[in-house]
Amino acid sequence: MFYRPQEGHGLPHNPFNALITPRPIGWISSRNNQGTNNLAPYSFFNGVAYEPPQVMFASTGAKSDQNNTKDSLANIEDTGVFCVNIVEFAMRDAMNASSAALDKDFDEFEHAGLTPVDCETIDCARVAGVPAALECKLTQIITLPGQSNRVAFGEVVGIHLRDDCLRDGIFDVTTFSPLARLGYRDYSVVRDLFSLSRPDD
Repeated sequence: MFYRPQEGHGLPHNPFNALITPRPIGWISSRNNQGTNNLAPYSFFNGVAYEPPQVMFASTGAKSDQNNTKDSLANIEDTGVFCVNIVEFAMRDAMNASSAALDKDFDEFEHAGLTPVDCETIDCARVAGVPAALECKLTQIITLPGQSNRVAFGEVVGIHLRDDCLRDGIFDVTTFSPLARLGYRDYSVVRDLFSLSRPDD
């Protein structure tokens, strides 16, 4: 099968999100200027540089109570900071609950039954108990072609690691089973690992 996106795929559901998988989930927490916390999962998320450490997440679509964007990006534009919370399998239901399209002044931490903890280096909350959290300062927001497609980049200025996820000096993902996004309504979980040596090792 071959299709041109502008001409349509002819399938019951768009296959694009199922092609780029698995995708890590950035559970993005932010805070508006009135002090209300916001939390939402984004699967167009990744690290983009080591030194200094930098991450990105992309937001698609907009809410009716925001100006052509979503709560996360509106807050980040106003405050210049955000936190990436790493999602484990045990928190899948809370993560899903936080994806609800709530009023911009509603606290998703409260809605999902989560405890907010203040970050160390930025004025933002993080999710208590997550395997890791990355405190970020916004570096830029880029607008992409299409309707309300925007990408936020941030420099990581503080990193939280849950102690039980560290084994022999290594952050071991098998201790918490990270959640990953697939296509449609599907998710996956990382439990099995294998290693490969590089040809020049």
